[in-house]
Amino acid sequence: MSMANGTKPPSSPQPLTPETARSLVDSVEAFLFDCDGLFIFSLLKKLRVIWKGDKLIEGVPLALQALRSLGKKLVFVTNNSRKSRKQYAKKFASLGLDVSEEEIFSSSFAAAMFLKQRNFPKEKKVYAVGEEGILEELTLAGFSCLGGPEDGKKEIELKNNFWFEHDKSVGAVVVGLDQYINYYKLQYATLCIRENPGCLFIATNRDAVGHMTDLQEWPGAGCMVGAVAGSTGKEPTVVGKPSTFLMDFLLERFQIETSRMCMVGDRLDTDILFGQNAGCKTLLVLSGVTSLSDLQHPTNEIHPDYYASNVVDFVELSRTCPL
Repeated sequence: MSMANGTKPPSSPQPLTPETARSLVDSVEAFLFDCDGLFIFSLLKKLRVIWKGDKLIEGVPLALQALRSLGKKLVFVTNNSRKSRKQYAKKFASLGLDVSEEEIFSSSFAAAMFLKQRNFPKEKKVYAVGEEGILEELTLAGFSCLGGPEDGKKEIELKNNFWFEHDKSVGAVVVGLDQYINYYKLQYATLCIRENPGCLFIATNRDAVGHMTDLQEWPGAGCMVGAVAGSTGKEPTVVGKPSTFLMDFLLERFQIETSRMCMVGDRLDTDILFGQNAGCKTLLVLSGVTSLSDLQHPTNEIHPDYYASNVVDFVELSRTCPL
């Protein structure tokens, strides 16, 4: 099953109407949703979030149920590597949302699958500049891991005759979003990549910023990846969006042509580009990162097939036009 690479997007994105929404739903078997950008900012028209802390916002379960009732498969694709698929599933369940682990594809999972696909030697170790999500997915895939939050507690005293030791058996460094990043981790990752023969440099994603809280944007994984790239002089292999690496697993799991999938998200440079690179239909929601003015700006070269205010509007529009 091949992907329609290089598909040219329409020159002018179409706003959703009842007719175009119904047409989109009828032409698609699976909807791929960005988790964090979409879920935190795009599902509700006024409150704009699916969850705040541990409180579920009213209306979200009905929106997802409406799509399922139309016979559509729902897949949740996230660049956030801080959580594993199991951790995301628990979060959904704690909020009363019926989303299984098999429907979740995270960049932490993608990093583990990349190593598995490359037949990464079991005797080699993986150093993680990242959080628990990366460590858990790597461990589940059978790899030995170093780093993670534990190394965020370690300090370095720069003084004469100080020699920084690192494990020579590390064969891959995985870099993702890391709120515990420090000089120790940067040096460890740098030495592994520069001095261990054949050491792989893998980035979960290169998002510049992310919505870690509901009020502000925060530095994204791209900041951590950029630091390691700068100190090593090497560029990583990126496994998250907009790379189509995750799409291989979606195709294998669901056996649906990409032309029958629709990527829904609020970021042009990750969500929409990911969908376009894979040959999916694309729907941009405007209640998150990307505004209508951003979409229509003359310098913007990423054009989705459709755009809507939010997912609830999309669902409601698709239901108001009779078959």
